Amino acid sequence: MDPNIDNDYLKVLPNIKINPEEFEETASWGRRSGSGLNGLTLGHRNSRVRHSSSDSETNRTSTFTTAEDNGEVNYRSTNLMDTLDDLPPGIGQYDDFHTIDWLRDIARDRMRHRHIIKKKNEGFWERVKSAHDAWSGWVCVLLVGAATGVCAGIIDIGTTWMSDLKGGICTEAFWLNKEQCCWTGNDTTFDDEGGCNQWYTWSKLFHLAGPGSYIISYLFFILWALLFGALAAMFVRVFAPYACGSGIPEIKTILSGFIIRGYLGKWTLLVKSVGMMLAVSAGLSLGKEGPFVHVASCCGNIFSYLFPKYGRNEAKKREILSAASAAGVSVAFGAPVGGVLFSLEEVSYYFPLKTLWRSFFCALVAAFVLRSINPFGNDHLVMFYIDYYNPWYIQELIPFIVIGALGGLYGSFFIKFNIMWCRYRKTSALGKYPIVEVLIVTFITALLSYPNSYTRMNSSELIKLLVSRCGPGDNMELCDYHRNLTKEDPFDSSAFAGSGVNTALWKLALALIFKSLITIWTFGMKVPCGLFIPSMAVGAIMGRLIGIGVEQLVMTYPNSPLFSNMCRTEGLCKVTPGLYAMVGAAAALGGVTRMTVSLVVIMFELTGALPYIVPIMAAAIMSKWVGDALGREGIYDAHIRLNGYPYLDSKEEFTHTTIAADVMRPRRNDPPLCAITQDSMTVEEVENVLRNTEHNGFPVVVSRESQYLVGFVLRRDLNLAISNARKTLEGIVSNSLVYFTGHVQASMHGPAPLKLRKILDMAPVTITDQTPMETVVEMFRKLGLRQTLVTHNGRLLGIITKKDVLRHIAQLENQDPESILFN
Repeated sequence: MDPNIDNDYLKVLPNIKINPEEFEETASWGRRSGSGLNGLTLGHRNSRVRHSSSDSETNRTSTFTTAEDNGEVNYRSTNLMDTLDDLPPGIGQYDDFHTIDWLRDIARDRMRHRHIIKKKNEGFWERVKSAHDAWSGWVCVLLVGAATGVCAGIIDIGTTWMSDLKGGICTEAFWLNKEQCCWTGNDTTFDDEGGCNQWYTWSKLFHLAGPGSYIISYLFFILWALLFGALAAMFVRVFAPYACGSGIPEIKTILSGFIIRGYLGKWTLLVKSVGMMLAVSAGLSLGKEGPFVHVASCCGNIFSYLFPKYGRNEAKKREILSAASAAGVSVAFGAPVGGVLFSLEEVSYYFPLKTLWRSFFCALVAAFVLRSINPFGNDHLVMFYIDYYNPWYIQELIPFIVIGALGGLYGSFFIKFNIMWCRYRKTSALGKYPIVEVLIVTFITALLSYPNSYTRMNSSELIKLLVSRCGPGDNMELCDYHRNLTKEDPFDSSAFAGSGVNTALWKLALALIFKSLITIWTFGMKVPCGLFIPSMAVGAIMGRLIGIGVEQLVMTYPNSPLFSNMCRTEGLCKVTPGLYAMVGAAAALGGVTRMTVSLVVIMFELTGALPYIVPIMAAAIMSKWVGDALGREGIYDAHIRLNGYPYLDSKEEFTHTTIAADVMRPRRNDPPLCAITQDSMTVEEVENVLRNTEHNGFPVVVSRESQYLVGFVLRRDLNLAISNARKTLEGIVSNSLVYFTGHVQASMHGPAPLKLRKILDMAPVTITDQTPMETVVEMFRKLGLRQTLVTHNGRLLGIITKKDVLRHIAQLENQDPESILFN
């Protein structure tokens, strides 16, 4: 007999009366959470008990044999599945602001799948159910992609109309934006502001000219901005507080296994969609592309409830949410492949191969639906499509790398000061008045942006202008070059800048400073706000300025050996400032978000510029290097840490030499760990434990003396099971014994026992107290653990939760461990 086996295991064996029907309930011992228990042997005097089990996809049986002296009794029974359908409603679910147990949910889905396969051959209806289970994932992502594309089309059309409303109105059809209004006219004459006869600016509508025209346009610009900003803030404040921000930090946290009830609900979807249109139309320095990930995830969450396979299993639901995140980026930039890589690189925590395929399909459907709607009216998914493919030269890699370094510097600067401002907002009285803050920032933005034509226009239009090249029909100051129109193709080569370009350089420099600063205060306000477009706008301005500088340098020294291959003929040099703007946009976005591969693919799909993929790659990697040298966190990771979310970053390395005993609870001077015994506590005693503690789960041990571990039970499951038993089962009273074992001693006297073995996790993950924390951290990251139990020589010693690991890491990095707010 094994001396490590406590007598409490064996003391009930002489009185065991084996009933095949009762054993049918308990035959799944050891297979909880996907583990198996084969050949377990316990000895008592001359008795021996052998438990063996055999599994297959279609047949699952258990055999229990007892032998006393020379007599043997054999019982063989079919194992019933221990699924959620057999338990009270709510068992297996999670409370708000708690972390899911990935292993348990994935194991539960495997058990459900085995059950379906087993019953597949029992009839036609069972085969239909099996087929439905097989293709339900594809149908779900199809619906999510279609819904995301429709939402994106509506948001794009609404944003364009409301943005143009600040400048004027179409008198013949007020629901048309400026471009659509001019399409409906028969004439092609345009006024000085780019309008047409059907489009009335506010000054034209009031028949004003001269200074009065400028003042009334300025006034209406500010008033419309304040109205849109106030509506966006009020909608968020009143109807859906979770609709503020970009949503990507929270989506990353949710995909890592955290529960935030209501964050992906229908009200959040509606308010986020309307708020995006209002906030962008107000002229705030923010974008709608980042919040598209939140909108798509809301669609994924809503449609997942149509399929119980995903709606009832939090781990499986996150496969749909990963695919939805890819669809969000797909419709934001017209980049299906970039969306899949963004989901893989930036937001997803658990990304199996089948999720990759479904993410690609979901992104494809979303892009197809948006392309069918054609919100921009140009047969392209986005507004940044370029129509030039001028060559770039090897010596231009130097300014491209410089742009990448500047993008990394800008990203670090922005992250540092934005986090400082957001932290001040959380701790000061300013955070109590979010609508007032939105109105103040909106007023300042509108007041300072209107005088400068490059800050007055929408950020998306600005990027489109900066990445494009000048053509014969462009009369703007940015295209004022001294060109020789007698040449065969004067717009295909560079020329000396005119006075208009010099004026544009000053305006762009002011726009660069203004947008860099105002975005710090704007991002994080209580309105839907994204960061992709503002970051790209800052980078595009920076790149265009450097591109014009390089262009004029080459034109000034065309005979220099350094530029010999760029100027093959006297006065015929080719430098494309729009390419520098494109590279700058990628560099700034990479510096802020620290994306690399997905960023390059998104920029390629965004512009259709395959020949320029090498310059974009060089700038993106340099931006990340410089940004990581100044601070390893991207903007989304920084906001996750600011909000105290329990996110364990898989990209960070744990290099310390601590062990599990240094982190586990309870510590040396703390009270002992609260545990529940397997067969000696009454219902009242268990309820007192629940009432007097706040733990999210309890280890179950053989006895208080032995502390040998039996399993782990969640607080929520225990609460629901006891309350349900009191309501539905007769004879369950406060003195009823609670059993977590498969066999209950029959008693002629006393109340009926309460058997709760089905809610017990029989295979909790355990480690020893000497396990290195480096190993423990990797287990939490790669297995998605919620907690792990610490043992010493087989006896329960303590527990380590995800929150304990995060606090330990924060403490080792000289940060405040109390900043981790949630479980």
